[in-house]
Amino acid sequence: MATVTAPAPRLALPGVLRHRAAHKLLLLALAAAILVPLANAHWASGSWPNALTVDLSGPLGRANDWIIDNRDSSPLFLYFFGYISNAVVLSVRAVYLVLLAAGWAGVTAFGALVAWRVAGIRLAIGTGVAFLACGLLGMWVPTMQTLALMVVAVLTSVVVGALLGLAGGLSERMDRALRPVLDTMQVLPAFAYLLPVVLVFGIGVPAAVLATVVYAAPPMARLTTLGLRNADPEVLEAVDSLGATGRQRLLTARLPLARKQLLLGLNQTIMMALSMAVIASVIGAGGLGDRVYQALASVDVGAALAAGIPIVLLAVVLDRVTAAAGEQSDESAGEPGSTLRPWLYALGATVAVAVAVRLAGALDWPSGWTLNIAEPVNRVVDWMTAHLYSGVPYLGGTADWAGHFTTWVLDPVRDGLQWLPWWSVLLIVAALAWVIGTWRTALTAVLAMAAIGVLGVWKPSLDTLSQVLAAVAVTLVLGFATGIAAARSDRVERALRPVLDVCQTMPQFVYLIPVVALFGVGRAPAVAAAVVYALPAVVRITTQGLRQVDPAALESARSLGATSAQQLRQIQLPLARPALLLAVNQGVVLVLAVVIIGGLVGGGALGYDAVFGLAQGDLATGLVAGAAIVCLGLMLDRVTQPTERRTKKGA
Repeated sequence: MATVTAPAPRLALPGVLRHRAAHKLLLLALAAAILVPLANAHWASGSWPNALTVDLSGPLGRANDWIIDNRDSSPLFLYFFGYISNAVVLSVRAVYLVLLAAGWAGVTAFGALVAWRVAGIRLAIGTGVAFLACGLLGMWVPTMQTLALMVVAVLTSVVVGALLGLAGGLSERMDRALRPVLDTMQVLPAFAYLLPVVLVFGIGVPAAVLATVVYAAPPMARLTTLGLRNADPEVLEAVDSLGATGRQRLLTARLPLARKQLLLGLNQTIMMALSMAVIASVIGAGGLGDRVYQALASVDVGAALAAGIPIVLLAVVLDRVTAAAGEQSDESAGEPGSTLRPWLYALGATVAVAVAVRLAGALDWPSGWTLNIAEPVNRVVDWMTAHLYSGVPYLGGTADWAGHFTTWVLDPVRDGLQWLPWWSVLLIVAALAWVIGTWRTALTAVLAMAAIGVLGVWKPSLDTLSQVLAAVAVTLVLGFATGIAAARSDRVERALRPVLDVCQTMPQFVYLIPVVALFGVGRAPAVAAAVVYALPAVVRITTQGLRQVDPAALESARSLGATSAQQLRQIQLPLARPALLLAVNQGVVLVLAVVIIGGLVGGGALGYDAVFGLAQGDLATGLVAGAAIVCLGLMLDRVTQPTERRTKKGA
């Protein structure tokens, strides 16, 4: 009788070693044991070797000189860039003349009627009040100048972004090719590309519009691609089964299904374009941005706030209107007459109001209907500086906080990064990117970091990296905590929404002066400005991600007796992981966007180099600093986001 022998049991690995990340860590430890002694024997210094750097000042200087010498004679400028410049000028002037012809009453009536048509009477009243507030602050004409500039810039950004998003949404190859381009457009600081834009188009409206387009088009492109790629497969299969062509499939199925994403892209494009209003004023945009910039040049916080409030009001109104349009139901989608008729009524009412005001001779805002807020605001700022800067009992004052933050956080992080040998920084970046992602993401992160050394800005880049890491850490701690509170309470969310709107839309230059007044000049106020700018996006994305968790999962947890903390820790946070990773990504991107602004208030490093390059017309210094910031953004993006990318690609 045959006997059956059981196979010998295999040796089971401990639970921790079964994970793929643990295998990678073991391989990294083995590689480090071999590579670190070899690298330390050849490159013991922490600075980047001069032999591995490339000096770009010569080629960029020659390019700068060629542009200046040929701007008035080369066919490229006369028949290409010249036509673009003229088209932009004519478009902005046409919109501005229309706004002036409508008068303050006509513009206010049209804005209120559009808001009423899209979102109801409450938003219509708010829109009317917002436009009237712009006039009461004495900023009606600058508001119309900014509005005309933004209309042209936003329309151009939407067209460019939609075309790029259409290409990426219909072709996987184009999507992969466009992704680094869009990353560069979004991460590259505005000051870095203001100089080449000014060199080509000169100081004025064309340069301001095109710089705004470069900054504001990527959200439209990304969300268009996302909407087209996430279209319901069942609907697309049904359309294919009816024999639709590719063009019919796009127009009748994919674009209508992506409607919400397209409107969200429009919303984000408007917000980012308005955030460029002040920066664009540096190169001759005029309007509200120029008023803010001139007020801050004379350290007049009150006048800067009076010009900054209309920018916020415009942003909030346009945000609410476009958000309401995205949430509007499609009940009347098949009835074009019923959809068009209210718009015709609104246009007719606007024309009637404009004609009535013109006949009454009251097109311009009445000079007596203005309110001066500059003096009260300046008195408040002076009081805050006198009483909060130092000498506060037990707390020490904001100057002491800034000093402690610099001494205890910023200096140790910067000195630690600069003390490390350059090859060890590359190894750490490779290890982090590979453990979280794949060897491709690790290679990309290492090449991005190595490019910084090749450009010859290794030490200032590590200084900037220390500020970014500190700002991102503070932003994520505050943002996640605030987002969790808002997600768990409707009352908290409603209370936070206007605060977040103001923080997100107020130009950085406006709150830079109070920050400097409270914290002094240095790296600490630069970090504070970055935190204020990046915090709203992190809070919004965190709140939305937690609120979109499947209610059935939460109900099951409650039925099993889970406490509120257990539901958050075991259900909501794990299921909202993609949104939290996106919040980290946006926190990094937005903090990097304020690095340049930090250079204006003593942040130094790459931010100062970019500002210096623009101020002195030094193309090499400005572009090299901007390219280094892009490389930092690419490295941090690959270190924090590869898992989410793999999940999306595999979906």
